Amino acid sequence: MLTVEYRTHPERVAELLPDGVELAPEDPGAVALIWADWQSCGDTFEEVLDPVRSQYKECFAVVRCSWGGETWSRCVFIWVDKDFALVRGYHQGYPKKLGSIWMTRPITVGSAGPRLEAGGRFGATMAAADRSLARAVVTLEAPGPSPGFVNGHQMLHNRRWPAIESDGTESLDELVTMQGYDGEIGDVWSGSAELELLPSPTDELSLLAPLEIIAGYYHRVGVSWKGGTTLRRKVPMEVDGQ
Repeated sequence: MLTVEYRTHPERVAELLPDGVELAPEDPGAVALIWADWQSCGDTFEEVLDPVRSQYKECFAVVRCSWGGETWSRCVFIWVDKDFALVRGYHQGYPKKLGSIWMTRPITVGSAGPRLEAGGRFGATMAAADRSLARAVVTLEAPGPSPGFVNGHQMLHNRRWPAIESDGTESLDELVTMQGYDGEIGDVWSGSAELELLPSPTDELSLLAPLEIIAGYYHRVGVSWKGGTTLRRKVPMEVDGQ
């Protein structure tokens, strides 16, 4: 995972929060834009031997917010490059869209990439609908205790689906949380970062344009997930049948 943490206008973050959810009391404009190169599988691990079913990349923007007297992390934008990750994200409450995501991988042999060491430079790009949306460069400086603070809380997500009648009602409207288990974190490095967000007529990521870069991070992570918790559920309006 390659992360750039930065600060934007808090009012821009507030615009992306659902009803009843407020800005985090501390550092309300903090954002983490994260690139990830994933390998995933089910309990049988069969996907690992059929890599097209397990490997994907994503880029997502995380903010912090306050609900129920607690501070939460919340994914407000996210792009992935595989359909199975897209659909799984809908189940979990991530607002996933398809995109093109690329990031530098560290190497241990040869010279066609950086080492995980001071001075190592990592680039990342993300595009959607044939338009470039984000570019980043992270330069490693030293090992660190954690890969930042913005994406460091339980996630607060919405699962929402409009009714088929297209009359403004919802078939599904839930506020949910999820937490992994068996988590492992390794190779955590921090450093400096550069970030550019580009405007698009079809995507709104540039609304979170950086005012100040906090830091850049590289780390590896592994985690398992089975389910979550419904925190709030709005009961859909019943429609009379004919």
